Amino acid sequence: MSSLSRELVFLILQFLDEEKFKETVHRLEQGSGFFFNVRYFEEMVTNGEWDEVEKYLSGFTKVDDNRYSMKIFFEIRKQKYLEALDKKDRAKAVEILVKDLKVFSAFNEDLFKEITQLLVLENFRDNEQLSKYGDTKSARSIMLGELKKLIEANPLFRDKLNFPTLKNSRLRTLINQSLNWQHQLCKNPKPNPDIKTLFVDHSCGQSQPNGARAPSPVNNPLMGALQKPAGFPPMGAHGPFQPAPAALPTSLAGWMANPHPSASAGPLGFNPQSNSAMLKRPRTPPTNNPAADYQTADSDHVLKRTRTFGISDEANHLPVNILPVGYSGQSHGQSSYSSDDLPKTNVMTLSQGSVVKSMDFHPVQQILLLVGTSTGEISIWELGSREKLAHKNFKVWDHSVFSMPLQAALTSDYTAQINRVTWSPDGTLFGVAYSKYIVQIYSYHGGDDFRNHLEIEAHAGSVNDLAFSYPNKQLSIVTCGEDRLIKVWDAVTGAKQHTFDDHGAPVYSICPHFKENIQFIFSTATDGKIKAWLYDNMGSRIEYDAPGHSSTRMAYSADGTRLFSCGTNKEGESYIVEWNESEGVVKRTYNGLGKRSVGIVQFDTTKNRFLAAGDECLVKFWDMDSSNLLTTVDADGGLPASPCIRFSKDGILLAVSTNDNGIKILANPDGIRVLRAMENRSFDPSRVTSASIVKTSPMTPFGASNPSAGPNIMDRVTPMSSMAAMNGDNRSLVDVKPRIRDESMEKSRIWKLTEITEPSQCRSLRLPDTTTSSAMRISRLIYTNSGLAILALAANAVHKLWKWQRNDRNSTGKATANVAPQLWQPTSGILMTNVISDTNPEEAVSCFALSKNDSYVMSASGGKISLFNMMTFKTMTTFMPPPPAATFLAFHPQDNNIIAIGMDDSSIQIYNVRIDEVKTKLKGHNKRITGLAFSNALNILVSSGADSQLCVWSMEAWEKQTSKNLQIPPGRVAAPVVDTRVQFHNDQTQLLVVHETQIAIYEAPKLECLKQWVPPETNGLITHATYSCDSQSIYVSFEDGGVGILTASSLRLRCRVSSSSYLQTNPNSRVYPLVIAAHPSEPNQFALGLTDGGVVVLEPLESEGKWGTSPPLENGAGPSGLTAGATGTTDQAQR
Repeated sequence: MSSLSRELVFLILQFLDEEKFKETVHRLEQGSGFFFNVRYFEEMVTNGEWDEVEKYLSGFTKVDDNRYSMKIFFEIRKQKYLEALDKKDRAKAVEILVKDLKVFSAFNEDLFKEITQLLVLENFRDNEQLSKYGDTKSARSIMLGELKKLIEANPLFRDKLNFPTLKNSRLRTLINQSLNWQHQLCKNPKPNPDIKTLFVDHSCGQSQPNGARAPSPVNNPLMGALQKPAGFPPMGAHGPFQPAPAALPTSLAGWMANPHPSASAGPLGFNPQSNSAMLKRPRTPPTNNPAADYQTADSDHVLKRTRTFGISDEANHLPVNILPVGYSGQSHGQSSYSSDDLPKTNVMTLSQGSVVKSMDFHPVQQILLLVGTSTGEISIWELGSREKLAHKNFKVWDHSVFSMPLQAALTSDYTAQINRVTWSPDGTLFGVAYSKYIVQIYSYHGGDDFRNHLEIEAHAGSVNDLAFSYPNKQLSIVTCGEDRLIKVWDAVTGAKQHTFDDHGAPVYSICPHFKENIQFIFSTATDGKIKAWLYDNMGSRIEYDAPGHSSTRMAYSADGTRLFSCGTNKEGESYIVEWNESEGVVKRTYNGLGKRSVGIVQFDTTKNRFLAAGDECLVKFWDMDSSNLLTTVDADGGLPASPCIRFSKDGILLAVSTNDNGIKILANPDGIRVLRAMENRSFDPSRVTSASIVKTSPMTPFGASNPSAGPNIMDRVTPMSSMAAMNGDNRSLVDVKPRIRDESMEKSRIWKLTEITEPSQCRSLRLPDTTTSSAMRISRLIYTNSGLAILALAANAVHKLWKWQRNDRNSTGKATANVAPQLWQPTSGILMTNVISDTNPEEAVSCFALSKNDSYVMSASGGKISLFNMMTFKTMTTFMPPPPAATFLAFHPQDNNIIAIGMDDSSIQIYNVRIDEVKTKLKGHNKRITGLAFSNALNILVSSGADSQLCVWSMEAWEKQTSKNLQIPPGRVAAPVVDTRVQFHNDQTQLLVVHETQIAIYEAPKLECLKQWVPPETNGLITHATYSCDSQSIYVSFEDGGVGILTASSLRLRCRVSSSSYLQTNPNSRVYPLVIAAHPSEPNQFALGLTDGGVVVLEPLESEGKWGTSPPLENGAGPSGLTAGATGTTDQAQR
């Protein structure tokens, strides 16, 4: 099949998916073999539809194609067989064994015999290899994970797992363009081409079956508005003109029956005299007007042209669309999201100072957060710098223009709570709705600059909600209130445009929206009534009851195709549901909300895939396509019963209110990268200004053409000449170079590497040591998790523990360079000393791991592993005598009884201390294990070895997922055996890899090298490195005694600490740090374990507060991460 034919199949797949022909879609996927739909495959496996699973797979591979395919089919059939045995259906099991599994006996007869023997067991779990088989659901889930790995590794599935990126309704668009072209070729083009079929070419000849006809106002109201010749009327977003109001979409028409039967000339928007009326439209096109669903007319936008000879370029640009182009929803095969894409990592807490009632992220500059509080305070936070750029307390601008009731209310109590804050679609305005009568609109000019624009006495009593919309292509403000009214205001002048008054209770929320150019508003009241309105003062078009008669908020998915609501009734019962718009009924109810005594549950949507609600002191997440709760996040605690939540526009950040009047910012890996990029540049208000005032694209989120808030607003806004704005891309401008207002000033700000060479330039403290082993080099070093002590392991197998005391000079009792600690020993005087082997202990590899509660330490120095009590120093137990000897230890993040033990024979043993049993042994390295790191978020263990290799292991099945050899920088030669260390970033995804030749950042679990930094050879080899406690810095020690401090996000050296600043000068001694440890809560404190047995704590001067400043980033584009295989810039090049 040719390439174009293949692409046509993808277009057909997209079309079928958009038309909801789901089964046909999957049959074509299977029949063509071009696209393997992993999500569909997951659903079938999860549901145990084994025949369908194999049938679908048969379109892509056969059992004997290769070893991956064979393994895929074997796992599926084995699972089917085990499920039959589990149900005690022996006959079915025998049938599966003979029909499905016997084919594998030719390849592994012993395995087939073992499977057959399961038939004689009362419970197949009596077989040792199947003893851990759980229930059916968990077994399918585990198998599915293995199948996906096999599919990804199978070369037959290469290039078949990703659907090409297509614009929505691409096939329809191509057909429209073809019809445009055909119409251009007509000898006498008619103004009203009547497209009856796609089976023959279009022609405007009278006798042609696919030609034009005269308009008939009787049976074709669509054409009634046309009064002069023109090209095809515009029907979608592909022509240069915006379309006229189109026919009411079927989905909306199903909800909105016309309450005024006298006005029944036809569908909304086609005749001027019928714009105020609407009929409930039939679900199928009317038989007397087959073109009704495919054509529209706009007398204001008819095309005026003269015909030229031949085919002109105009043919490609006519505003013609014969087929209706669907709304820009998710198209078939677009990248699906997983729960890992949810913002779940708590990256910062902002102290607001009063109870947060409403939040909204800027629609363009996603690091700006608008906040409204219970005291009436407005704040704008810049998350990159964690700085409150601007704030303003409640204040009425002009009392004299307000009504007497409002003036009286303000006289008795001059406070007001904020019920809603929201940005306009382009971010140039924001609105504030108060609990007393008033709405205030501000124009935003970037940084801390926002100015009064409109102050409106909107409602009698509380203004409960506020939103922006674009009826008639003009920006408006929609409000609702305690007075049971909904009002629409001109956003430029503040003039009232509409009032809607059919609600019988206070209006709780509003949700303006548009579909196929029909602008409408959903509203909900405290009595649980839902109504919908057009901007025509003709009353509500529908009335429905919210689930449980709850006070409800409504929201659409980001692509505008799915409608959700969430609310709480007077009995404290909460509901979150998806609506079937065509029927006006609940399509899906999501489970998992708790009952509450006070408050109304808050919710939000993101990525066209997920829902989130603040409930029971948690953030709860749902997949839109599943009723069951997907996951929950407690954001490290401190959330109220019903926290206020808000996603950023692209869903990478989530703001959540806290119990102590703060805001926690949760982020996914993309959000963490964005914030890190912004943190590492000094804040410049002009940058935010530039980003904030970008004009929206010609088609704004509300469908208006070139919307403008009017000269009063736009005259204040400095235009931005960004290519992003010119191209209509109003997404995050983090990666766009900001406009520099004063270039000479910028050039004068020359960055310099901070060099610390004198003791007076930093705070350092060598810890006191009077033991006989004080000269033994420090092999391992760690702070206790509380930050109150430092534990070291010397080369002679003896541990040393320094504890800081709480006193007047050290009120926290935490480790500090300002106060000397005590070298602590129990009253018994015993030492924590490891069991040593027959070899010289100084030649053995030392390792230890500290429990989370600091109560015990696991340690080894070439001999048995010892478990010590940290309070008494007593040996609780010893185990695992060599050989092989332990070389690295790590506690399982979920179970302190489980430890991963790296061995000098290159294996990793997963050991249960409580039952003294090795659960499993992992093999994948060629030399001893030098590093282990768990990621709880990814459910993996990453190991590093002296072979300079990284391996990723599943924590569920303890199977190797992937491995990768480190890339040795050009010109460098690694030693045959070299320590390679690994440590996870706080995001649990990025992995710090430390090698004597380099520092590198990899992304787990695929081990993609994101960045690499190679120090100059004059520094000597890297001896050790670690993240700071906040993962913002990396501390690196060298053989020349120096320490480098890198900015973690960019791997750029920002500070260098020379050994002369913390060591007494002795030209005859060569002392340098072997290990480095970071304080667990002080990001600028670290400790060094030295070759002379000393331990030194270092901190920057209190006047400085941190180790240097980050170097400027090229082009303002964030960290310039290096691709795999590239080497980083040396620090000489940075100077």
